[in-house]
Amino acid sequence: MRTSPALVAIDTAPETAPPQVDEVIRTLVGLIEKVSSEMAQGPYSCNAAAEEVLVDTEVDGARYLLVRMPRPSRNRIQLSPREQEIVRMVAKGHPNKVIADVLNISSWTVCTHLRRIFAKLGVGSRAAMVAQLLEIGALTTDHRVTADMTSHVR
Repeated sequence: MRTSPALVAIDTAPETAPPQVDEVIRTLVGLIEKVSSEMAQGPYSCNAAAEEVLVDTEVDGARYLLVRMPRPSRNRIQLSPREQEIVRMVAKGHPNKVIADVLNISSWTVCTHLRRIFAKLGVGSRAAMVAQLLEIGALTTDHRVTADMTSHVR
């Protein structure tokens, strides 16, 4: 059985750890399996938004703490109506100058909007922006921005 990603923190430095590390790891794995099966059968639901201490134990004078970390949360993106229009025009292949003329704004303002959109999506290019929005379903293949631009981003 595979468990969620977890972080094991050890109080002592690795070079001063006792030589029975294999036994400690076996003990920890056993405790993880026990806790995981209890959580799966018990009335508790796993809260993916918080850290969970699975094991806090001491073995041979060293404290071992096993923490289940939350999965990286998917950020919700919210693009303004102007940003949505710029995304649509970029997806159709229009250069900044044409976008600026159509929207009656300066090319500098188009660049500013694009930088903000890139930051929200975590991308670095126009192509990556369009690919990301297509992947999450915020942009259709005919380059229409979907009604719900608060789609999840990885």
